[in-house]
Amino acid sequence: MRISEAASTSGLSIDTIRYYETLGLLPKIRRGSDRQRDFSGENVEWLVLLSSLRETGMPMERMRYFAQLYQQGNETLSERRAVLLDHATQLEKRRAALDRCAELLAYKLKRYDELAKRAS
Repeated sequence: MRISEAASTSGLSIDTIRYYETLGLLPKIRRGSDRQRDFSGENVEWLVLLSSLRETGMPMERMRYFAQLYQQGNETLSERRAVLLDHATQLEKRRAALDRCAELLAYKLKRYDELAKRAS
């Protein structure tokens, strides 16, 4: 699969994929006889994971560490699991904070609606 298809499937831009490749976040991408990147299904799954990790706020250095572990093979499974577990814990904390903010906003909006009804 060409880079444009990988970008479309993963939700990342072509520039981001190239940037991630430069940073060493991607496993080696096979190249065809025309020297064009040829992304496998596994490569695209990895891009989707990277996209999700970035979207959920994982720092690039942590992503790089995770990618290095992945490239070392199955002997790093427990370490990779620990990285993802830590990230999941961070997400739960962020989710709780966002839920508190959403509740406060809902309260304020309800209060403003009540005040607007009284004023009219």
